[in-house]
Amino acid sequence: MFIQIPTDMDEVQLRQLQLKKLGEDVSEDDVIRQGVLDTFQTFLDQIEDGHYDTAKWQDEQLIVIDILGKQTATVAPMSDSFLSDFRTNAEATQQYLEQQAERAAGGR
Repeated sequence: MFIQIPTDMDEVQLRQLQLKKLGEDVSEDDVIRQGVLDTFQTFLDQIEDGHYDTAKWQDEQLIVIDILGKQTATVAPMSDSFLSDFRTNAEATQQYLEQQAERAAGGR
């Protein structure tokens, strides 16, 4: 099984092992951060029926940039960081990311 976007800590560890086999030495934090970003982007793309806005990291927050390069939304973590959110409750973090993607899409 190949894990693209980890949904829990077990999958984070599996993804880390998969990347190591491919010659990439990434930390658990790196895998979680990429997973949070990918999860949010996937929700955003689904809600907008295509890739119109792009999510990026800005410090400990996600920002949304529209196709014109304008920042349209900011998503803060539920706690002090998305890393601790994911480690504490990955499922709640995913639900939160989906809600925030709906808010960021703004009915588009």
